[in-house]
Amino acid sequence: MRDSGFPDAGGNGSRSAHRDNAVFAALDLGTNNCRLLVARPQGDSFRVIDAFSRIVRLGERLGSTGELGMSAMDRTVDALRICASKLQRRGVTLYRGVATEACRRARNGGAFVARVAAETGLSLEIIEAREEADLALTGCASLLDPAVPNALLFDIGGGSTEVTWLARDGERWSIVDSVSLAIGVVLLAERLGRDRVCPDAYAGLVEETAQALAAFEATNVIGPKLSAGAVQMLGTSGTVTTLSGIRQELPRYERALVDGSSLDLADIRAVCAELRGLDWKGRAAQPCIGSERADLVLAGCAILEGILKVWPVPRLKVADRGLREGILLGLMREATAGR
Repeated sequence: MRDSGFPDAGGNGSRSAHRDNAVFAALDLGTNNCRLLVARPQGDSFRVIDAFSRIVRLGERLGSTGELGMSAMDRTVDALRICASKLQRRGVTLYRGVATEACRRARNGGAFVARVAAETGLSLEIIEAREEADLALTGCASLLDPAVPNALLFDIGGGSTEVTWLARDGERWSIVDSVSLAIGVVLLAERLGRDRVCPDAYAGLVEETAQALAAFEATNVIGPKLSAGAVQMLGTSGTVTTLSGIRQELPRYERALVDGSSLDLADIRAVCAELRGLDWKGRAAQPCIGSERADLVLAGCAILEGILKVWPVPRLKVADRGLREGILLGLMREATAGR
């Protein structure tokens, strides 16, 4: 079992923490966001007692330099200090923090993780793409329909896009294959530009994504199963949650109305087309986008449309959950096994 990973976390650390009295924490440091959940066990699930999310853009200019920039690292460390304070205040006994694509790709990713430990007391693991897919599945599995034998799960991130092909195996879902594409919203947004997007540039990114998935489709032959109605699709990312909020015309983003919602293919295309017609100011004015994500949302739309070009499902389900929830459920299993 994992230690709490920072000083004076409460009690004697995770090894002595009784599951029912434990306080769990999961931290996901991605290319664009730093996200934290703190929770207590509640039956087979958990009850969130604290949360934190901040756009840090750790992967800013990573595509052109191959390294994490100093200002991006400084912003991220500032956010992680807040996370460490929350863990301390909540008396967290079981903690896991992971770093994904930006730290995987950057030449100085390991050095940055060491800096985080030295300056905040937080331990971070740089996990591989397959484990990222495993954790996302654990966090999202309850939204999948067990009556449909196959599923495509995708996560459009800041630095990469993960696509996982799943099959129903008795009472649970198993990963048949997964792929991590070096295509993410931060990297593509830097290519698209900040304001109005050239239609040809957008179409090029859609095609680039579709071509990047061609080998995955050829290996797994998903298309015929999709045509037969034997494939469902579940998306977990800021892109799909944003589009769901816009489609529902929400005056402000509400997780309860977005998580588990559905988007029709025609609606996705219509919302993406609407957003392409807006400049940065127009996108920022959307209550489910805001100024921090106004330059990123079209890159996410292009990736999503590329995925749907390969696998045009009539409808997909939206998840406002994933990696952090998967970490929390894994920590709960560890705590139960360690009794």
